[in-house]
Amino acid sequence: MNTRDLQAFVAVVESGSMVRASERLFLTQPGLTRRVQNLESTLGIELLDRQSKPLKPTAAGNEVYGLARTVLRAVDDLMAVASPESEPAGEFRIGVPPFLSELALEEPIDRLRSAFPKLTLRVTAGWSPGLLEGVERAKADAAVVLLPESVPLPEGLTSTLLAYKPTVVVAPRSFGLADEPTTLAGLAAHPWVLNQDGCGMRSALSRAMSAAGLPFNVAVEAFGSELQLSLVARGLGVGLAAPEVFARNPHREALQIVDVPDFRSGLNVWLVHGALPGRLVRPVALMRDALVEKLEHDAVCLPLA
Repeated sequence: MNTRDLQAFVAVVESGSMVRASERLFLTQPGLTRRVQNLESTLGIELLDRQSKPLKPTAAGNEVYGLARTVLRAVDDLMAVASPESEPAGEFRIGVPPFLSELALEEPIDRLRSAFPKLTLRVTAGWSPGLLEGVERAKADAAVVLLPESVPLPEGLTSTLLAYKPTVVVAPRSFGLADEPTTLAGLAAHPWVLNQDGCGMRSALSRAMSAAGLPFNVAVEAFGSELQLSLVARGLGVGLAAPEVFARNPHREALQIVDVPDFRSGLNVWLVHGALPGRLVRPVALMRDALVEKLEHDAVCLPLA
């Protein structure tokens, strides 16, 4: 079996397109197609559902995809053993939540690119449950996830706690909620402006409201902290934010942090990965250290006053 055929199939699955996969591997489309067909002929099964757009693997193809990633990683490890001092190269697929991509990812990426210029970084943003699934299914090499303290991590993954990020309730000043502490019951009278399901902050709030037997009215689902806080500032509802996000938001003068003693919630920031090929051990360690430094710096320098 030719590993180049495996590379071609993996590229098609991950890009969802023959055109993008051929560009990624610097192959002509006919050349790429031949490699995928060679693999199908060798295995005696159809690997792609060619009627779907974007292209998707068949049930058997999905299983072969996971195994192919394992084989290709093993080949990378063999090359690393043959040349242990060689510079890391190839792809490094990283999954991150929107919060991190907004606040803390720029510096770690700069450091990765500077230290390992031959490494191609592929960064995907998504909610933590999907990111965890991506690591478990070998569709990402590593991911940073945000989870409430009570949520356990999947077994079989290596997990490193990077930081704890508190969550604050934010309301427009026109609601008059910040003069004295309020309760979840008091907040239940107002609509919410939140991320879609899958966001760790929203999940923690939803569980707290449900446990208290309170209604949970989400008036607006909006992606991104800047948009959410601008909507809260305009009086569309109450929201949640990380303190760093609130402190740097241009609408801050129209907003207030609300003291809610019966809702003290935050998120653990985890770096998770499966078994790493040798070429990615140093890049993952560098990313971990850079993220810890960045998150600690933000916590120390947070201007909330």
